[in-house]
Amino acid sequence: MARLESGTPAKSPIAAGASSPDVTGLPLLPLVLALPFVFAALVMIPAEGNRRLLAWMAGVAPLAGMAAMLVLAPQLVSGGVIRWSVPWIPQLGLAFSLRLDGLAWMFASMVLGIGGLVVMYSHYYLGRQEKAQRFFAFLLLFMGSMLGMVLAGNLLLLAVFWELTSISSFLLIGFWSQRQDAREGARMALTITAGGGLALLAGVIMIGHMVGSYELDVVLAAGDLIRAHALYPWMLGLVLLGVFTKSAQFPFQFWLPHAMAAPTPVSAYLHSATMVKAGVFLLVRLHPVLAGTDLFFYVVSGIGAITLLLGAWNAIFQHDLKGLLAYSTISHLGLITLLFGLSTPFAVVAGLFHILNHATFKASLFMAAGIIDHETGTRDMRLLGNLRRYLPWTSALAIIASLAMAGIPLLNGFLSKEMFFAQALEIKGHDLARIGIGVSAFLFAVFGVAYSLRFVHETFFGEGPRGVSLPISEPPRFMQVPVAILAITCIAVGIVPQWTVAPMLAAAAYGVLGANVPEYSLAVWHGFNLPLAMSLGGVVGGVILYFGLRRLLDLHANVKRSLGRRLFRINVEALFRLARRLTHVVANDSVQRSMLALVLVAIAVGAAPFVAGWGEPSPAEARVSQSMPLMAWVLWIVMVGSTVGAVALHRTRLLALIAMGGVGLSISMTFVALSAPDLALTQLLVEIVTLALMLLGLNYLPKDSPKGRSHGRRMRDAAIAITAGGGVAALAWTMMTRPADTVASELLARSLPEAFGANVVNVILVDFRGFDTFGEITVYAIAALVVHAMLRRARTAPEKKMPGPPIPLPVPADLAQIIFPLTLVVSIFLFLRGHNAPGGGFIAGLTLAVPLLVQYVIQGAKSVESRFGFDYIRLIGAGLTVAVVSGAASMLFGVPFLTSGHHDLVLPLLGTIGLASAAAFDVGVYLVVFGGTMLMLSMMGTIKPSKKMVARRGTIDPSARSAVTGEVA
Repeated sequence: MARLESGTPAKSPIAAGASSPDVTGLPLLPLVLALPFVFAALVMIPAEGNRRLLAWMAGVAPLAGMAAMLVLAPQLVSGGVIRWSVPWIPQLGLAFSLRLDGLAWMFASMVLGIGGLVVMYSHYYLGRQEKAQRFFAFLLLFMGSMLGMVLAGNLLLLAVFWELTSISSFLLIGFWSQRQDAREGARMALTITAGGGLALLAGVIMIGHMVGSYELDVVLAAGDLIRAHALYPWMLGLVLLGVFTKSAQFPFQFWLPHAMAAPTPVSAYLHSATMVKAGVFLLVRLHPVLAGTDLFFYVVSGIGAITLLLGAWNAIFQHDLKGLLAYSTISHLGLITLLFGLSTPFAVVAGLFHILNHATFKASLFMAAGIIDHETGTRDMRLLGNLRRYLPWTSALAIIASLAMAGIPLLNGFLSKEMFFAQALEIKGHDLARIGIGVSAFLFAVFGVAYSLRFVHETFFGEGPRGVSLPISEPPRFMQVPVAILAITCIAVGIVPQWTVAPMLAAAAYGVLGANVPEYSLAVWHGFNLPLAMSLGGVVGGVILYFGLRRLLDLHANVKRSLGRRLFRINVEALFRLARRLTHVVANDSVQRSMLALVLVAIAVGAAPFVAGWGEPSPAEARVSQSMPLMAWVLWIVMVGSTVGAVALHRTRLLALIAMGGVGLSISMTFVALSAPDLALTQLLVEIVTLALMLLGLNYLPKDSPKGRSHGRRMRDAAIAITAGGGVAALAWTMMTRPADTVASELLARSLPEAFGANVVNVILVDFRGFDTFGEITVYAIAALVVHAMLRRARTAPEKKMPGPPIPLPVPADLAQIIFPLTLVVSIFLFLRGHNAPGGGFIAGLTLAVPLLVQYVIQGAKSVESRFGFDYIRLIGAGLTVAVVSGAASMLFGVPFLTSGHHDLVLPLLGTIGLASAAAFDVGVYLVVFGGTMLMLSMMGTIKPSKKMVARRGTIDPSARSAVTGEVA
C-alpha cells in the first residue's frame, strides 16, 4: 500500500532543496511544439484513400515529441528547467516563451504518449467512409494546442493556447457533423469552455497587473504578493471559473457527457490526457500562487467533493459504456481537484499521481469501449453481456483497466486512492471539512467499485449479447495494442511503482513544490491501517451497493436526465429568441433602416468622448495652419457638385451611381493634390472595384428607386447625413491641422534606416504595423469566405446559363482580353516598387482585379471563369500561409514576429539591388487582396435570382430581365 508518511525517506532522485542549473536556449522545445501543427497541414496533402500513409504521418509528431522528451529527461529528473523565448511585444509583457520543468514534462509526455496510441487506434477505428485527413488534422491541431498550453512560459501565451484547445476540441467533438447530438455536444463544450476561457483571460490580466509581469517564472515567485493583494479574491474567482469549466467541475459538469458524441478515439484522448486535464494542469501550475488561503481551501476542495460525488453516483445509472466512463471521469476530476484544494504538499503529490493513473486506465477503457462498439454496433449495456466468450482478449484488457479504476490492489488506481484516504484522514484545523472529506472519500470508493462492477458485469458476464446483429470477433491485433500497452502500464505501476512512475512523479512534484517536496514512499504494502480498512470497506460496500440496486431497482429501466443540459438548452433558446427580436428590429429586409441604425450608432460613439469631456480640442496656437492648393478647391467644388447630383438623381440608380463615382474620383485627386499618392492610388482602385460591385448589384434591382417617402422622413435623413458628414469633416480637419511633431515624424525618421524602405506608407503596413496588417488581411479573407458561404447556394447551376452583363457597355470583348496581361505587368510593377515608391501588395492586388471585374461586367461571369479558372479560395489560403511563414521566419533569428530584414544583392550589369524580407509578407497581402476581391465579386456576378427578387424588378426591361434570369425574352 502506498501512502504519504512524514517519517519515510523519499524515494526520489531530487533531494529536497536541491538546486540545478537551468538549461536555456535549446531548440527542441519550439520543434516539439511546431511538429503537430506542421503535420496537421501535411496530412492534408496525400490522397484520402491512402489511410496507412495518413496514419504514419499523423504518428510522426507524437513519436518525435516523445523522443525529445526522453532526450530532455535527465535534466528534468535532476530538477532542471528548460527555457526558450522570443520577444513578441515586450511593452505589454508578451513574449513567445516556452518553459519545460518537471510538471510540464509529465503533462507533455501524457499528451504525446497517449496521443501516439490514439493515432494508432484511430487508423483501425475509422471507417472507410470517414474523412481520415480531416480527423487527423483536427487531432494534431488539438495535440499542438495542448502542448502549447503545457509548455507556455508566459501566461498570456497560455491563455491563447487555452482557447485553441476549446476551438480544436469543438472540431473534434463535432467531427460527425451529420449527427445532431454531435453538433449539440460540440456547441455545448465550446460555449462552456470558451466562456470560462474569457474569465481566465481576465484573471491572467489581473495577475499581470499584480505582479508586473506575465512571465511564469516571475509569477510563480510572487505567491505572497498575490495572496496579499486586495484583488486576490476576484482574480481567484476568475481563474477558478476557467479551471472549473474546462475540467467539468460542478456546476459545469454537464457538458462532458454530451461530448461523448465524438468518435471514441477523441473521447479517449479528451478524457485521459488532454481537454479535461487542462483545467487541473492550470490549477496545479498556479498552485504556488493561488493556494495557501482559506478561501482557496474551501472553494476548491468543496467544489471538488461535490463533483466527485455527483459524477460517481450518476455513473452507476448510465447505460452507455462511454456515458458511464464520462461520469466516472467527472468523479475522478473532482477527486484531483479536491486533493489540490487541500493545499498540503502531500495532497499535491497524491493529485499528480492520480492524474497519471487516471490517464492510463481511462484511455484504455475508452478504447476498449470503442472496440466493443466497433465489433457489436452498440455501446448500450442493456443489449450486451457475455462478451468474454466473443472478445476474450479485449475483455481481459478492459477488466484490468476497470479494476484499476475501482482501486483494486496491485493496480495503479489503488496506490493513488490510498494516498487520498491518507490525506483525508490527516486534515488538521478544519474539523467539519475533515469529516466531510473523509465521508466523501469513502463514498467515492463505494461508488467507484459499483460503477466499475456494472461496467464489467453487464458487458462481459451474464447472458447475452441480447441486441447485437453483427458477427462478433476480435478486432485487428494492432487495434488492441494501445489498450494492451496501457493495461500493462496499470499493472506495472501497481506492482513496481518505484521502477516505473517514481522518477516522473518526483520531477513533477519538484516542478510544483520545489524544495517543499515532502518525504513519501511508493511502497505497495504498509501493513494494516485505517486507509487500508477504508479501501476494503469501499470494495465490500461497492459490491453490496451494485447488487442491491440491481435487486431493488431495475437499472436497465432507470434513465437519468441531465438537468444541466435542459438548463443550457433553455438559455440557448432564450438567446436565440432575443437575437431574432433584435434582428427583426435592426435588419428586417430594409437596407435603409439598417444603414440608419449604423450611422446613428457611429454618431453616438463619435460624440461620446466630447460629451464626457474627454475629447478636448488642442489649443488654437498649437495647431498647424495650412493653405489648401487651388487644385484642391476645384476638386472640392466638383466633389460637392457630384454629391448634390447623386442626391438629386438618387431615384435613377445608374445615374446616381455615376455621380457617386465622381465623388470618389474627386477624393482620389484630392489626395494627389495633398501629396499622398499611395492613398490616391488605393482610393482610385477601391472606387473602381466598388463601382463594379454596384453594377453587379444593379443587376438584381429595379432601375428606379421606389417613390413615396414623406417630407418629414427626407428632412430627418438630411439632418442625420449632415451631422455625420460634418463630424467626419471636423475629424479630418483636426487631423490635418494637428502639430507636426507627432509619431509621424518618428516614422519618417526610422523608415529608411531601420525598415530599409523609402515609402513610409508601405513600411508602416508591412513593418511598423505589420501585425495589424496581418489581422486586417485575415479579417478580409474571412469576410470573403463568409460572402462565398452565404451566396454559393444562390449561384446558377453550371448547366444553366450564367447571368449576362447587367449593363451593356460599348467595349469590344477582344479589348477586354488584352487589358488583363497589360494590367498584370502594371500590377507586378506596382508591387515591386512598393517598398520605395507608391505601390505595394494591396494596391497591386486591386490593380490585378480591375480587368477581371471589367470583364465580369462586360462579358458575364461564365465567360471569365471558363477562360481564367482561378481558384480564389486557394489563393486566399496561399496568401495567408505566405504571410504567416514570412512573418514567423524572423523568429528563427531571435527577433519578434514580422521583423524586417535587408540584404544588398550585387548582380552583374544590374548592380546592387536592395532586398527587404517585408516583400515576402507583401506577397501574402497581394494574394489575399486579389483572391478575396475576386471571390466576393464572382459570387455577386453568378447569383441566381429568386422568384421574389424577379418580382421586385418589375421595372426592368425584358432584355435586361433575360440577361439576369437566363430566360428568352
